[in-house]
Amino acid sequence: MTVSMTDLTAQYRVLKPEIDEAIQRVLTTGTFILGNEVKSFEQAVAEYTGTSQAVGVASGTDALLLALLACGIGEGDEVITTPFSFVATSESIARTGATPVFVDIEPNTLNIDCQALANAITPRTKGIVLVHLYGHPCDMTTLMSLAKKHDLRVVEDCAQAMGATWQGQKVGSFGDCGCFSFFPSKMLGAYGDGGLVTTHDPVIAERLRILRSHGARTRYHYDTNGFNSRLDSLQAAILKVKLQHLPEWIDSRRAIAARYGETLDTIPGVQTPFEHPVAGHVFNYYTIRIDGAAARRDSLAAHLKNSDVASAVYYPIPLHVQHLHSNLGYKHDDFPHAALASHQVLSLPIYPDMTRTQLQQVIDAVSSFKGFKYIGE
Repeated sequence: MTVSMTDLTAQYRVLKPEIDEAIQRVLTTGTFILGNEVKSFEQAVAEYTGTSQAVGVASGTDALLLALLACGIGEGDEVITTPFSFVATSESIARTGATPVFVDIEPNTLNIDCQALANAITPRTKGIVLVHLYGHPCDMTTLMSLAKKHDLRVVEDCAQAMGATWQGQKVGSFGDCGCFSFFPSKMLGAYGDGGLVTTHDPVIAERLRILRSHGARTRYHYDTNGFNSRLDSLQAAILKVKLQHLPEWIDSRRAIAARYGETLDTIPGVQTPFEHPVAGHVFNYYTIRIDGAAARRDSLAAHLKNSDVASAVYYPIPLHVQHLHSNLGYKHDDFPHAALASHQVLSLPIYPDMTRTQLQQVIDAVSSFKGFKYIGE
């Protein structure tokens, strides 16, 4: 039996009656872009996250870009962010005309290092884009204190962390904007692309609605250069069905993560995911670290593949050394924690419908890797 990183067909089989009914409802109405289905889903997400406003857009990447623009980020500004994330995080900053400023990550959570961030603030710094990586929230107490002290905009990249909490408060409700991706493999996945921005600020929400619709407040009246970035009704209807099941899916992910930890914690050379005492990790990815050079991590990945177990590396090349940002002049070892993590991280299969048999197959495959016996030699 092959264990994949996720199994979306298993999820559909469980939800089939609810999903099919939602799809048929939209097909019957004939409204496929925005409309009541999107409004209803936006309201449900705002309530779930504890925010007052939610604006559906076409993707998680668009959510970041439109959020930054709605917050007034643009040419000449600096925005501090992490080098250890998907490219959408930094490319969205660059597309506004602002300059991404990278700082290193914490060695345990792999999220942005607050002290390094504080040291990087300059008179040109306008905002922060933080990433709740793998489903573990950033230290929002420290980050929001820094933002308030320096009058900085805060955009939360929640693509991997819907439902995660810091001191009981859900991510996406701390900063000026929370940005969510509904890519199929995310915590809440659509059957295609989709995204959403949460905010407490009605002015930002109105700007987002204008930007997503070609810059128009009303049809054919264009106030600014905008985008065609609207969440469609089919995806909204599907996502609203799934949102009702998200709490139980988070519980399942946490139970699977706990089972992984019971065994993998005992293997020399394997570091299991850290969870801060006041954090609610949702484990969009279950990411371990393998001590040593990248060759050992890659050997384990090959061993897992031979054992019919999938794995993935998120992320093998930090953003600060991507060709996209070569004009910024960073070197690979400028951020040693990010560089080391890129050589050591390996994500294992985790999804709510994962069976005990599948979970045990992954555990057995990792445990049987002979390369661990050389750790420390």
